[in-house]
Amino acid sequence: MTTTTATPGASLFFSALHVCPADYANPSHAAALVHVLDAYARDPMGGAHPLSDFAKANLVASLAARPQAYSVLAFDGENPVGLVNCIEGFSTFACRPLVNVHDVAVVASYRGQRVAEKMLAVAESIAIARGACKLTLEVLQGNVGADRLYRRLGFANYELDPAMGQAQFMQKLLD
Repeated sequence: MTTTTATPGASLFFSALHVCPADYANPSHAAALVHVLDAYARDPMGGAHPLSDFAKANLVASLAARPQAYSVLAFDGENPVGLVNCIEGFSTFACRPLVNVHDVAVVASYRGQRVAEKMLAVAESIAIARGACKLTLEVLQGNVGADRLYRRLGFANYELDPAMGQAQFMQKLLD
């Protein structure tokens, strides 16, 4: 758990940032997770569409049913301001778990205040405790601030051999 308190003259405008692993059984954590993810989904970087009623009603229970999933929340006092959702996968080359950072969301008025950095530090600690060999994530090319953050934290474009180029993230919708 990380707690940061702003000091006089600091750029942080929240009074007390509390970052913690989400407890899917805790109603306030469950509500915070849905609230922040819905705010992110409504943002252009999240697709500019709210979560469906189905997702809002079933997301937390569906995550809780998957032992490979975990989330990290950030609160300013009682107000949820950030979320990281992680899903454990498996690296066949390393024969160890890996963790995909699936969502990084910070409420717009808290962006640029290192909220994501603090949540990612907790997510990384959990990944290490699970024996993961690496963290993976995706970022839109136009999300310059997030790209800058991830690179500052040590993330880089994936490649095995520079001669073969960098990996591309692709999708195929199934419904």
